[in-house]
Amino acid sequence: MSRHEIHRSHRIGWLRAAVLGANDGIVSTASLIIGVASAQAAHADILLAGVAGLVAGAMSMAAGEYVSVSSQSDTEKADLELEKESIKNDFEFELKELANIYEKRGLDSNLARQVAEQLMADDALGAHARDELGLAENVRARPIQAALFSAGTFTIGAALPLLIAWNVPGIQLIPAVAVSSLVFLAALGGLAARAGGAAISIGALRVTFWGALAMGLTAAVGRLFGVAV
Repeated sequence: MSRHEIHRSHRIGWLRAAVLGANDGIVSTASLIIGVASAQAAHADILLAGVAGLVAGAMSMAAGEYVSVSSQSDTEKADLELEKESIKNDFEFELKELANIYEKRGLDSNLARQVAEQLMADDALGAHARDELGLAENVRARPIQAALFSAGTFTIGAALPLLIAWNVPGIQLIPAVAVSSLVFLAALGGLAARAGGAAISIGALRVTFWGALAMGLTAAVGRLFGVAV
């Protein structure tokens, strides 16, 4: 009976951006709402702060992801261009370099040379990108994809505590937003861990811990400055 292996490395690019965006959306918006509510602000002001945080955060996430991943992409392209020129100008050196890599991985020198020759005959730049530079196609930097996933999931994440705040005014707002946001974070951490092949409990715990810490600190700051004002 054949056995099909399910690999998850192809999810690295979008999964990181999606989890980061959703996590930041929940944590930052819930913390902002709790902080403003702790300062005894009016319900309308709390919601306004939450909406402003959602819009600003989504744009910030999109811009930040695009810029950072674009920088990574620029570096990858520069390395590939350098490798392309080297292959063009000194093919034999690049052949020996690739064969040496395979030899260090356990092949004997003759077989390593044969493998390098065949791979470079088929796709010299692709072989060096994979085995010398470590640039596998499924983990290449994709700035637009990262920006869209990050901004989109931030918006979804931020909308969750904002909807709770909208529907639960008064003294119940802070505990309702805090508890629901921790539940959202635990679910997100578990889903992300499952998608990445890690233990669900560990993923849920680490995300929930940092979310609780952020909300607690923001509530303390809001209460302190609310009293001071």
